[in-house]
Amino acid sequence: MAKVQTLPAFTPDQRNRAHALLAAKVAYMMGRKFEEGDWADVYCKAKGIPVRGWSNLNIDIMHDGLGVEHKMLCYRSDADLAEAFGQTFMHPAATRSIRVPATSVAADKAMLEIFQQYAALIQQRTKKVRDAATAGKSPDMRTGWLLWQESLRQFLYFEEPMVAPNPKDFYAEWHDSGGGARKASRNLWVFDKATGHKRYSITTSAGAKIQPYFDVPPPNDQNVYLFTVIGEVIGVGMVRVWLTIATFRELKRVLGEFDTTKLSEFVLRKLEGVSPSLTVREGNEPAAETVLLKAEAYLKLKAVFPGVNDDNSFQLFLEFLGK
Repeated sequence: MAKVQTLPAFTPDQRNRAHALLAAKVAYMMGRKFEEGDWADVYCKAKGIPVRGWSNLNIDIMHDGLGVEHKMLCYRSDADLAEAFGQTFMHPAATRSIRVPATSVAADKAMLEIFQQYAALIQQRTKKVRDAATAGKSPDMRTGWLLWQESLRQFLYFEEPMVAPNPKDFYAEWHDSGGGARKASRNLWVFDKATGHKRYSITTSAGAKIQPYFDVPPPNDQNVYLFTVIGEVIGVGMVRVWLTIATFRELKRVLGEFDTTKLSEFVLRKLEGVSPSLTVREGNEPAAETVLLKAEAYLKLKAVFPGVNDDNSFQLFLEFLGK
């Protein structure tokens, strides 16, 4: 895999804010699907820039010369997201704003025409960012890649320059698929000349689109950010839990002032011998609090009340105490 050219997306303080904002959002989501607008909201608030609202028609982030197109991909939840480091993935679509030449055209010629359209689209977006920026400020165009788990436990994010592919670096082949019970189709596969690896798949039916392959940087890249917001291990034998304000206040009402040891012992004592149960409540507060729990107590809590997130598990625990 070629080295990924990454760019810093957050300062250390902004990264911490993004982590807290993301954890708070997940605490209140109660298991609903993570959407593009959710990440755009976290991203803008962490960086202190206006939240414009997400749109699939315009570039996702545009603020005083910064232009970022966010691309999200769901990653499996049965493994640690750190396993994605160094892997290559295909995204369902970089853009649908293309016209594909007739499949009878030579593959390299079709690739050239498609890349020219893609370059023109990037130029249009760059002009829009330049026109909205402070006079004389050069556009900083980026693609932001976000991997997220359906369980909402972990998220991985990094940015790289938004540049049009150079046709001289690639070659293309037509690829036939389907047939029989499935309708036959012909897609254009584009390969890197230097490595021989497939880098784009351009579909010709059911909506023409460019499907890019992207490489996740290695874990020692300081510009890749891994956020754990459910069951986050802190040090040895400790777990950080993010709670909605309402759940945190209820814990304080039941326990009074508490620390890690008191809360952990309370959970273990109250749940000794208790069988699992599961219900869901909605949350609607905008912020979250954190508590530290000993790993033994956290594992017991999640075994009895799996919940859709850590806050929900504590909601169920508090409901159990009130019975």
